[in-house]
Amino acid sequence: MDRRALLIALVVALLGVVLLVLYTKRFEREASGGDKVKLLVTLKPIERGKPITEELISTKEVPQAYVEDRAIKEVDKSKILGLKVGTTIQAQQTMMWTDLSTANEERRDLSSLIVPGSRAVTIRTRREDSSAAMVKPGDYVDVIAVLQDPNVSNTNEKSAIVLLQRVLVLASGFDTSPNSLDLTVGKDRRIEESVLTLSLTLESAQKIAVAMDRGLLSVVLRNPTDSTNNEVGKYNASALVPKDLQQTVQVKTGPTAIGPNR
Repeated sequence: MDRRALLIALVVALLGVVLLVLYTKRFEREASGGDKVKLLVTLKPIERGKPITEELISTKEVPQAYVEDRAIKEVDKSKILGLKVGTTIQAQQTMMWTDLSTANEERRDLSSLIVPGSRAVTIRTRREDSSAAMVKPGDYVDVIAVLQDPNVSNTNEKSAIVLLQRVLVLASGFDTSPNSLDLTVGKDRRIEESVLTLSLTLESAQKIAVAMDRGLLSVVLRNPTDSTNNEVGKYNASALVPKDLQQTVQVKTGPTAIGPNR
């Protein structure tokens, strides 16, 4: 009986050690940014307009949490060999899909910039949205939708909702290269400057489609190294008016304030 109890205790202890080791490894992996992903990097500088060859690139492992959406993974190596770069890439830099160029023109083929698994979705912001005109291909933006609030009886009440965060911009107007973007502002500003093409998942593309049908879209530019996503609720026009001022307005316009028997 004592032997059996001792054996059970040993098995339980061994199982506990195994679970502890597995938990420790999982914790270390998550703390370091997750599983490693192999990305393509340059061994030597690649001048603008030069083709990408086998001897010019190598790989490095980066934790999943620190991998940019536009970074080119090792599994896509065969897709970029022979393609030209649209801008000079220095040695030891991670290669990006936005670095690529077409063979015959400086403007890059939009389809070649789409990260595998994502889709290119074009949105039209408000004409007066000057921030959209300053956005260049390769930038990251947050998308804000201004929609009618279904929870408010006032049909003129609008709510601003942060629809998407840290979205990669593939093109601004017809420009897919950050070096060729025309930032001229004035009466002759081209209409395409209010058009942006974003790299989105299919689910995010659905959100954009509904938002464009129901209201207006605006974009805000963010630092490319900022990977945080903030929890933000909706914001409506009534929130712009202080509560004490709202009460004053209600008293002045209420029936007891302007009634005929006052």
